[in-house]
Amino acid sequence: MKNSGNSSAITTPSPTQHKPDTVSPRRDAVDSPRQSFALTGRSVELDPRTHAVRRDIADIRLAELVFAPHYAVPMPRTVARPVTLRSARDGDSAPMATLNSGDTIEVLEIAGKSAWGVARPSGLVGYVDLDAIDQAAPAAVAA
Repeated sequence: MKNSGNSSAITTPSPTQHKPDTVSPRRDAVDSPRQSFALTGRSVELDPRTHAVRRDIADIRLAELVFAPHYAVPMPRTVARPVTLRSARDGDSAPMATLNSGDTIEVLEIAGKSAWGVARPSGLVGYVDLDAIDQAAPAAVAA
């Protein structure tokens, strides 16, 4: 049979044994302690007095800026009686502001006898006594 020049013959590779390349670990990598590394990306340093972010939790509205193991959705609540907004859960911590009856706090965490959140309209982040906020009904949120 004569080949016309327009052959569309299919060729198959010859069956050969192909061994994958073996890579032995570098001697210095085996003998040296593990190197540390850093994650990079969108996480930035924010002021915890004005941004609701801690090592363990952050306001969901900051998710594009910081990495946190847990994000919380703010729960607006009305302050039922005057209360001091503090920088830490401890009652001896530095006072940041006084919230009055009718003020709003966007609660992000309730733990023990305190709530952590953002006081409105000041925007300060801190802790208040849990018994000073009305937990039953959400506060009216201004548009």
